[in-house]
Amino acid sequence: MELDLRGIIPATITPMRDGEVDETELRRYIQWLLGYLGLKALAVNMDTGEAPQLLRDERRRILEVYAEEVAGRLPVLAGIGAPNTAVACDLARDARDAGAAGVVVFPHPVFVGEPLPTEVPYAYHSAIAAACGLPMVIFQLQAALAGVIFSREALLKLASIPNVIAIKEASFDAVRFVETIRVLQEAPRPLQILTGNDNFILESFLLGADGALIGFGTIAIAEQIEMVERFRGGDLHGARAIYDRAVQPLVSTIFAPPVRDYRVRMKEALVELGVISRADCREPLLPLGAAERAAVRGAARSAGLRMPAPA
Repeated sequence: MELDLRGIIPATITPMRDGEVDETELRRYIQWLLGYLGLKALAVNMDTGEAPQLLRDERRRILEVYAEEVAGRLPVLAGIGAPNTAVACDLARDARDAGAAGVVVFPHPVFVGEPLPTEVPYAYHSAIAAACGLPMVIFQLQAALAGVIFSREALLKLASIPNVIAIKEASFDAVRFVETIRVLQEAPRPLQILTGNDNFILESFLLGADGALIGFGTIAIAEQIEMVERFRGGDLHGARAIYDRAVQPLVSTIFAPPVRDYRVRMKEALVELGVISRADCREPLLPLGAAERAAVRGAARSAGLRMPAPA
């Protein structure tokens, strides 16, 4: 169950045309991502990719396209979120069969509410692990995105599952992030800590993150890779300069309230950069208004992002 996730891992978008998956554009987008050297993995069928609005066959086909285009150059992680345990296990098996190297398990809505018996999330994650046999990333997610914050007991119970190799911590709360790291230091074996907190990316590494599995990882990619390299090399001043100039201003625009619209904003920014041709999303997500669209595209232009050389 080894998978090195210590670095930047984009949670990828799903290009669409008139609300349907655009496979041609998806392949171009994947090749664009592969133009950046230094990524640790690609996370597919995540919230950024509108996975809750995708059908099972669509999710599997998207993973198959990634397997074809990536061709083993990077690990592909598959997001797993489902209405019940049986469907989640089916999705996990689909991910394995389509070539995924690991799974990221979304917290189930039934986890919401206190108290949460540890047996509920443990049984859910254990069933998925048994179904696919792949390395697993557990996922602590803020309530604004229909997530749940796990108790100390639940975290340690989940960490005992042999397949679990990492946690994506996305509470969007720096104090909670630190508390979660401290709890997991009691786990029987070390887990990789992946920040999912797009609102404090560099600070996450200062606080103890090993990597970043984030929706913002699919934009400002070169800048974030260099930022992490500078930080790890002891050049905090250089890392902070990149963060303040190119990363945080664009984060503030894309992840402004309401946070649910970050998927549409991300696509608008990528259209501005020429990465994709349309910002189409699948309903119930709706297009941005003219003023907000202009603001997002302006922020993408102003960031001065480095793009990969054409293939």
